[in-house]
Amino acid sequence: MTDRRLAIDAWESLFRAQHEVFAEISCDFDDTGLSQAEYDVLLTVTRAPDMTARLRDVTANMLISQPSVSRLVDRMATRGLIAKCQDPDDGRGSLVRATEEGAASFRRIATAHGRSIADRMSQLSDGELAQLRDLTAKLRKPADGC
Repeated sequence: MTDRRLAIDAWESLFRAQHEVFAEISCDFDDTGLSQAEYDVLLTVTRAPDMTARLRDVTANMLISQPSVSRLVDRMATRGLIAKCQDPDDGRGSLVRATEEGAASFRRIATAHGRSIADRMSQLSDGELAQLRDLTAKLRKPADGC
């Protein structure tokens, strides 16, 4: 059985570390023309084949509600960063495709953002980084519960 106090201490440490690192690297988006949320949408879309992803896959990767993602995607489409169309394989779903402008904006910011992340995470060895990746992946697996 897991030691409850240790579990709470580990959770608090993980949460505070994530919050501090996120706050430090969020300045990467200052004066870029993209918000962190827009970057996250473009991250999912540009990694997909043909830079096109299902809206439900974009939503699954976001840390905001489905209605908020839908509004964000609509605003991004209006700005010309992405194009949105009906999914031919699912009449109820939508596809989201990065435009050239959106992909270029993503690439421009991704270089600097990736460098910031690597610099911040360089406090850990490669072995520690692999262990952190594996441990957090294990925590992300759905647990029995609500």
